[in-house]
Amino acid sequence: MMNLSQFSDPGPVVVEQAPSDLLRPFRSARQWFEQACRHAGALSILLGMALVRIFQPPFRFRQWIAQMEQVGVHSLAVALLTATFTGMVMVLQTGVQLGRFQSETMTPGIAGIALLREIAPVLTSLAIAARVGAGITAELGTMKVTEQIDALESIGTDPIHYLVVPRLVACMVMVPALTILADMVGILGGCLIGVTKLGISVRSYLDITFHWVAPQDFYSGFLKTIVFGGIVATIGSYLGLRSSGGAEGVGTSTTRSVVAAFILILISDYFLTEILLKVL
Repeated sequence: MMNLSQFSDPGPVVVEQAPSDLLRPFRSARQWFEQACRHAGALSILLGMALVRIFQPPFRFRQWIAQMEQVGVHSLAVALLTATFTGMVMVLQTGVQLGRFQSETMTPGIAGIALLREIAPVLTSLAIAARVGAGITAELGTMKVTEQIDALESIGTDPIHYLVVPRLVACMVMVPALTILADMVGILGGCLIGVTKLGISVRSYLDITFHWVAPQDFYSGFLKTIVFGGIVATIGSYLGLRSSGGAEGVGTSTTRSVVAAFILILISDYFLTEILLKVL
């Protein structure tokens, strides 16, 4: 069992004062870079430990299913509502702009590819990060400041196996599942606008969409969401486990969790896109 003290706040990095204030920006940049490296290292260790423990007994399948319900079922309305109106806006904007070139018939294909490759996976993951990531941080942070995690360690229970693994599995399974539903709902929402605003029949809209969209477009977005789900669970768990300072500290960690998850999802989206465009 690994001691969770390694995930505690590394604290400020002490930087030797320079005689001139001209060096202050460089000291601040150095301090920020060293803290970022420390957090990145601790995050990587936590993720590695959790991934290893997924395949180690005991397998708490009931907890896994309970967390999947929390992540997936309870987030269904938010994800589908986001996908519906995103698909509608995509088709409306794309159709209006292409109408300037008398190319409205290209709208279903362009909107479908954009939804499957980027918009549905990213927006669904961001919605889950806002709802589920914040909840994970708040829950684990409350357990941390009330010493419930210390109590788990005192009776010989591994907190990472008991608390982090079920949430990691749930996010890596349910975020892709929600994205599949978001893809379908987004296309149907776009179809509604295509029929009512652009004068395209339902049959023509769907025929054009599936003529343009290739399996690689779906696989690209689907594979990204597995990584995005891991980011949401890891960031939420990490900041929850290192919370301190009572209710105020838990609130601060929750805010940081959402911001950090958003940033990492958007950054990783670019690099995953670069890789998948070469592989698929």
